[in-house]
Amino acid sequence: MSTDDKASTIFNDTFVRPVSFYVSGLSNIPHVQYYYVFLSFIYTVTVVGNVFLLLVIYLVKTLHTPKYMIVFNLALTDLCGSTALIPKVLDTFLFDRREIVYEACLSYMFFVVFFGGVQSVTLVALAFDRFIAICFPLRYHSIVTKPTVALSLLFMWLFVLSILAATVGLIDRLSFCGSLVIQSFFCDHGPVYHLACNDTSLNDIMALSVVLAIVFMPLILIALTYVCIGIALSRIASGVERLKALKTCASHLILVAIFFLPVLGTNIAIWTSYIHPNARIINSTLTHTIPSLLNPIIYSLQTEEVLKSIRKLCKNNRLCNITPSRKVTSISHKKNEFIPDF
Repeated sequence: MSTDDKASTIFNDTFVRPVSFYVSGLSNIPHVQYYYVFLSFIYTVTVVGNVFLLLVIYLVKTLHTPKYMIVFNLALTDLCGSTALIPKVLDTFLFDRREIVYEACLSYMFFVVFFGGVQSVTLVALAFDRFIAICFPLRYHSIVTKPTVALSLLFMWLFVLSILAATVGLIDRLSFCGSLVIQSFFCDHGPVYHLACNDTSLNDIMALSVVLAIVFMPLILIALTYVCIGIALSRIASGVERLKALKTCASHLILVAIFFLPVLGTNIAIWTSYIHPNARIINSTLTHTIPSLLNPIIYSLQTEEVLKSIRKLCKNNRLCNITPSRKVTSISHKKNEFIPDF
């Protein structure tokens, strides 16, 4: 088999599908391996934090509410998204396995962007929950029910799944007859399809549609809900009640800022000016990893319900550890009562 046959699969002498791509990553940076070690630390804390939050929500029955169904979904997507991305990044750059098979590259791309998209729309669901709780408090339990939330989350997963399946699937119609070096830290959608040597106008449209659907539209919907929340709070006479309502939104607003601001900054910088590949890669890696790291910390430390649940779990575990020893002691005392003193 010739070198050309090994490098690509050719259909009808016009369609060229590569066997593999080469992921370039960061270039000309001394001691760059320490940055990837830092990412491994982020991943470890992300897994511990999100698994801990998932367990707390699962074990504490008082958290089995529609709101915490959404929080559970967010923690799950954070965990899955980080697992889809970071281990492969570490394998690629710490062990210098930068070549990735074509099919594996497309699968890698799909799962990373998919879980990022689900994170985005989940933040909309949390905003809707706060909107109903503050603007329609008396009707909250009749509107925000477990079946409603479950159906909403299912619809969100299917919506993101369909739009990203179409977007990634369109790459399969492209011909790659030039460079196969991806200027990114993973099989990123834009850097991959821009390597194609045939018409990519449809891919441009789909890329814009994805950005609108999972970045701008969620952000607009969240902004609209908070405008309505602001109007509702302005009608509350008591300053104490207004402050209490705002505190319930604080954690969510922090999550929105952490998730959307870096994404918007990166996309605006790419569209309006030149950004160095290294700067784009560092910003993109942190954008994909830091929100998943901070989300469980914010919801554990900023939400009173979760803090109470954690204290409750700790107290119950302490009692479980103490109770058996007390039982043993009491039994031994009872036995001693029946033992005659010789």
